Amino acid sequence: MGGWRVDERTRRGLLVAILLGIPASVNAGTTGPRTEERATQAEDDLLSGGVVDGVEPPELLLPEEDDAASSSLEGAMAQALPPPAAPGAQPPSVNPLPGEADAEKARRDAEKRQQQRPGQPQDDSLGENPDALDDKPKSEVQTIRVIGRVSARARADERNQFQRRLSIADARVGVSTSLANLEAEVTADLADSQMLKDAFVRLADDNKRFRLYGGQFKTPFLQRSLESSWDLPIQSRGLVEEYITETHQMGGRRMGLMGEVRLKNVWKLKISAGFFQGAIDEAGARLKEDAAARVSVRPFNFKPLTVGVSTYVSEAMDLARKHAVAADAELKLAGFVFTGEAISGRLPMGPFTAQMLLAQYLIHVGDEWAIQPVAGVEALQLRGDTVRGDGHSLVGGFNVLLGTRFRAQFQTERALRPGDEFPGLQHSIELGARF
Repeated sequence: MGGWRVDERTRRGLLVAILLGIPASVNAGTTGPRTEERATQAEDDLLSGGVVDGVEPPELLLPEEDDAASSSLEGAMAQALPPPAAPGAQPPSVNPLPGEADAEKARRDAEKRQQQRPGQPQDDSLGENPDALDDKPKSEVQTIRVIGRVSARARADERNQFQRRLSIADARVGVSTSLANLEAEVTADLADSQMLKDAFVRLADDNKRFRLYGGQFKTPFLQRSLESSWDLPIQSRGLVEEYITETHQMGGRRMGLMGEVRLKNVWKLKISAGFFQGAIDEAGARLKEDAAARVSVRPFNFKPLTVGVSTYVSEAMDLARKHAVAADAELKLAGFVFTGEAISGRLPMGPFTAQMLLAQYLIHVGDEWAIQPVAGVEALQLRGDTVRGDGHSLVGGFNVLLGTRFRAQFQTERALRPGDEFPGLQHSIELGARF
């Protein structure tokens, strides 16, 4: 019986050793033959009754009780197997693969940097860029946005013996909101004598195809006027726009009511038309309402090219002493942006024509910095019976951009403005930032 007892303990010991030593057996790759040799030796010992050549081998160091061996075996199995799941419990969550979260964060950071790269149009002010929010995902459109912008300018003009003049060109603050079918904005310029810039409400359908504006905003006339002053690569809108908009009060920001239709599937067609508060005459009286309209389209859905036609009629329901029609085009190609506009109309002193051309190129220096050379030319012709004359302007320079939040503009202009006897040279530097 003693030989049988040793054999039973041997069998259990071997089983426990095999279960506990499986990883080592796999790595070593030599456990199989040793186990077989040991089993063969145990069989020989069984036939000899546990005695070989009259010498009884020492007993294996095994637990004395069979229950202890069973407990060790059960403990090893319990450690090897996962605990049973409770009834109704959710399966354990699987952690993402190593580096997956970092890759997602890197992708979001790359998209954010792409949105903030120099040369991107601003998307804060609806009054400056009405279509900015249409191309953004709804999840990225903020319900409340605070608008801020400031620019400091230094000029030296040949007409004043190149005396330096420092000024705050822009100090704009405002707030805007965007809801499902309602948008509103209030913007003021603390550096302007007319502080209130934009104050309007805009209603739209769910697909943003039909819109209704009410309040004070830009009239749909002249592409140069509709361009955001921040996105414009020159420091001012030029002598032609200034002569038409400020001197003769055609276009610009007015109180009014305007409707708009946008059909993206039809060559990006956009039609805007409305009635606006009239100008103020020499005696200070308010004239009757004006009318303005504009149509723009991308021919054959050719994304780099946009063409448009706009018109403005002063006192549309009465005398219509002032009116103008303008045709414009914008071409973006291989980093270049070309904009041109031709205008023809009539002022109280007679008919006039004007032309504007602007070219710019964006050179990226890394992800945040860019250099932007710019050159432009303008011409104005007055062909009245009593007043005749020409005006022209040639401007050149470059801008240094940091993302979409800072810019430094260096510009030189040689211009013959209406009222000047001789052309004059002007150098200027402007630093601006927005938030």
